[in-house]
Amino acid sequence: MRWENLTVGPAGNPARDAALFGADAVTTRTFDTPEFRGITFHEIRARSIVNRVPGASRMPFEWTVNPYRGCTHACVYCFARKTHSYLDLDTGLGFDSQIVVKINAPDLLRRQLASRRWHGEHIAMGTNVDCYQRAEGRYQLMPGIIAALRDHANPFSILTKGTLILRDLDLLKQAAEVTDVGISVSVGFTDHELWRTVEPGTPAPERRLDVVRTLSEHGIGCGVLMAPVIPFLGDHPAQLRATVRAIAAAGATSVTPLVLHLRPGAREWFMAWLEHHHPYLVRRYERLYAEGSYAPKWYQRRITRQVHELAQEYGIGPTRAGTPRRIPEPEPEPTPSTPEPTQLTLL
Repeated sequence: MRWENLTVGPAGNPARDAALFGADAVTTRTFDTPEFRGITFHEIRARSIVNRVPGASRMPFEWTVNPYRGCTHACVYCFARKTHSYLDLDTGLGFDSQIVVKINAPDLLRRQLASRRWHGEHIAMGTNVDCYQRAEGRYQLMPGIIAALRDHANPFSILTKGTLILRDLDLLKQAAEVTDVGISVSVGFTDHELWRTVEPGTPAPERRLDVVRTLSEHGIGCGVLMAPVIPFLGDHPAQLRATVRAIAAAGATSVTPLVLHLRPGAREWFMAWLEHHHPYLVRRYERLYAEGSYAPKWYQRRITRQVHELAQEYGIGPTRAGTPRRIPEPEPEPTPSTPEPTQLTLL
């Protein structure tokens, strides 16, 4: 394994400014428990935790926080697989089982939010790898992260497939009282056979929809990112209808479809999976994705139109941006005055 390109080099080394953690700050651990068997954790002390999204990105946000690298959800299509190659880690099984943990993420975030150079921009989480993956159950980084964002009234959003987010329900409610909080759960399909093979480390789709339902019952609106819609495996009209119907029944505030995209790193791993499980589809995928990482626009538009029509049929409203709130200033003590007559009312 190579850490040099992300660790602090000697003075004068150009890599120094780009370093994410010190060379002596990596601790590797394994845990002989059923939920972590076969998984290796690389604990690091990061140098920064708030990351700017590259300008060429299609993402609708500018800043992210990612407390983990690699993901035990093991989704065969995950676009973040390529990031493991930056550390000379395998983008296939290595991405699923070699997890980098930024153990100082909460403290580091709190310091960065307090900096005069930070202006309270929106921070997105779960956009690279899931911050509520299995490792979070042990390292518990998210409570400290959410508390820091709450204390600075900093707007944020979370995208997850993990049910562990419900552990932090009280913190999310507290944060929503002082700032804009957006929660989305990823459910691309409800087909159990497809789920077991393509997302083997994730909670079942119905368990994720239980998260949507619970958050809604506690006053936290939750949208669903219907992603990915997998061509020829999860895009049949009956499958789309079943998924949107389940999303609506869970009380989602919105549903946003996203067709599978296959970036380098993820493409090779997904196509190997496809060759093993659905070899008859390999040529169809090669034609559909012949122009690059994304399916053709006509296909994306077709899926989007179908899902939006179903959402309208099942009464799922459009997404509405929330209004950021701020920590209220203490109200001044009232000045004593002579009481005036009061008109009583029953209302």
